[in-house]
Amino acid sequence: MSPKLSRILATLGGFFLVTLLLLILSGLVPGASNIYQRFELLVYDLRMQLHLPEEVQAAAAPIVIIDIDETSLQHEGRWPWSRAKIAKLVEKLNEAGAAVIGFDILFGEAERNPAEEVLAGLNQQSGLYQQLSQLQINYDRDQLFANQLAESEVVLGYLFHYQYDLTSGLLPEPLQLKNQPENLVSQLVIPKMTGYAAPLTELTKTARGGGFFSLAPDADGVVRRAPMLARYENQLYASLSLEMLRQFMFLDSVQLNTSTIAGKEHIEKLYLDKNLALPTDSSGQLLIPFRGPAETFPYIPAWKLLAGEVAIEDLQGALVLVGTSAPGLFDLRATPVASVYPGVEVHANLLAAMLDKQFLQQPSWAPGANLVIALFAGLVLAISLPWLTPILQLLISTLLSLAIISLTGWLWLTQGIVLALAGPLLLVFLLTVFNFVWGFFYESMTRHRLADMFGQYVPPQLVEEMSRHPGDFSFAGESRELSVLFSDIRGFTTLSEALAADELKLLLNRYFTPITGVIFDHRGTIDKYIGDLVMAFWGAPVKDPDHALHSIQAAMQMLKATDEISAVFVSEGLPAISVGIGINSGLMNVGDMGSKYRRAYTVLGDAVNLASRLESSTKYYGVSLIVGERTRELALEHFLWRELDLVKVKGKDYAVKIYQPLCLIEEATSEHLAELDKLDKALQAFRKQDFDQAEGHFTQLHKAHPNTYQYSQYLERIQLFKQEPPAQDWDGSWTRVDK
Repeated sequence: MSPKLSRILATLGGFFLVTLLLLILSGLVPGASNIYQRFELLVYDLRMQLHLPEEVQAAAAPIVIIDIDETSLQHEGRWPWSRAKIAKLVEKLNEAGAAVIGFDILFGEAERNPAEEVLAGLNQQSGLYQQLSQLQINYDRDQLFANQLAESEVVLGYLFHYQYDLTSGLLPEPLQLKNQPENLVSQLVIPKMTGYAAPLTELTKTARGGGFFSLAPDADGVVRRAPMLARYENQLYASLSLEMLRQFMFLDSVQLNTSTIAGKEHIEKLYLDKNLALPTDSSGQLLIPFRGPAETFPYIPAWKLLAGEVAIEDLQGALVLVGTSAPGLFDLRATPVASVYPGVEVHANLLAAMLDKQFLQQPSWAPGANLVIALFAGLVLAISLPWLTPILQLLISTLLSLAIISLTGWLWLTQGIVLALAGPLLLVFLLTVFNFVWGFFYESMTRHRLADMFGQYVPPQLVEEMSRHPGDFSFAGESRELSVLFSDIRGFTTLSEALAADELKLLLNRYFTPITGVIFDHRGTIDKYIGDLVMAFWGAPVKDPDHALHSIQAAMQMLKATDEISAVFVSEGLPAISVGIGINSGLMNVGDMGSKYRRAYTVLGDAVNLASRLESSTKYYGVSLIVGERTRELALEHFLWRELDLVKVKGKDYAVKIYQPLCLIEEATSEHLAELDKLDKALQAFRKQDFDQAEGHFTQLHKAHPNTYQYSQYLERIQLFKQEPPAQDWDGSWTRVDK
């Protein structure tokens, strides 16, 4: 299995683990979802703030808030105000032409009648008692308020209890359902209310309607949804905003669209008429589509209305909400758009949404869509990240996150559809982090593995180079053109006989240490040490296009180092040493080879065997370094070459040209060039079987360079061929029967 494939499989495994974690956090395991849900809610709040319109559009009908604020308390006195003053406020609204008035205030306690308090201290038989009894009704402010309600379009607010079974006041008539089964309400998943606090009986009876203003915040105390319906004793009741709209539209009943899941009825939509459907959740709650921060809707201080300082056109045909924003009256809520937000304006936002039919909704298919988006994003990352550099990984993760944000933002703004954002973004983040962490440990482990694998074969700088791209290297076998070098100490048998075992070991260590350094300095890989022989190759495991050049440079440096080491040995009374080096280039098999008991990173092939033959041929040709024809071809322009022979070595059926690199091309002298030109002519004549001419050339060369053994060799061959001429089809090669 390739390293890249292993990385992909690991990332896919991480993807499934992260996805499973998110499923657990999102509610698969009870109690494990708190952190995830808090994160999702925080992201929801941020999106709500970012998606608020820059300019607030007026609703289809004007919505106005009459605010019992701090200044109103200063002008009109502390709260609670007299019901007579509340009645006057309603009267003023009627005179201004308000369409529907909704009170986000509970009138649950009777106001004390001062006449009753006076009568309690009088004798019932006295004339004063009789007179005050007749006037008592004139001081009943609750009745005064009730009389005003009877003449107005007022919806009174009340609240339901979720945990207490206490009841007070009188509930309004329940909602009438249109074309619904009789037992539908009992099967709905809407939570059951356990108690209520409603207005006084006489107030409820005279008001046009009533709506609850109970709001259930999320676990973090923030109000993001509002219940449109509440269930009490198998009857449905409308919220304050829903009841105000029902009165405004003169609707007698509503209709529920439900679906049955596990024997329970889940609300899909709440129809007010055929053109207006509220996309609530299954329990009848509606996401609050906030239009802006506090005071997005027009506020009129209550004291100005009572003082007659409000223009009629400000209230004509308006849906009016009466509420409080004074800090001491405890109707301030935490919402996504502000941590302190008037509760009465929450109802104003709901009214505006219903009037304009602009809702936020999480349809029944939203969880499936959330999962598809998350899985798609995760699979894209799992497949792509292992192939990318860290910078590109970060870039693709960022672009994918922006794509998810853009898609969900577009759905929010254009369709009012709210899909989860925290989950997919968290998946992208965790997968990116996982890939970074896994990549770090994988690369670290691979570096250590590479160091363990190749540290004994290749120089440290190559190990470092390999560690930058560890996935590109392994022990797997492959066929590649390389250059291989064999170096053998001449006369080692005699040398070993002259030294004790520990002395011989020390001598070899002192020799191989600098020689290995030379090979490493020229990017070579040590294959093995066999007694007095060292084998090395170039071009693997790190590819090297100049493997032939580097192998020859290393060989020349090895010869120089050998001379220096030999001089030191002689000065110490040890035997002098010399070496023969053979180099050949060609296609070879390289990799981890051996048995289950012992393996080695080595090279095999015909080109390797030829290099070994060339090393052994150095003694025959009286030179220290011989290279093959392909090696010369690859490094031709760098050195001055002496062609030694066209030879058939043992084990080869074809002849190969072998060469000796004399020096770097820039170090060549005119004498060198003249000698090699003469040699070229001599070899041509020899291979054409013009032995007389060849003999003349080689004789001249031998006289000029008596220490070059090659020239005396050819003179001997010429004498042999004169006595026993070769065949007519002779190719000019020489066959060697020894190694």
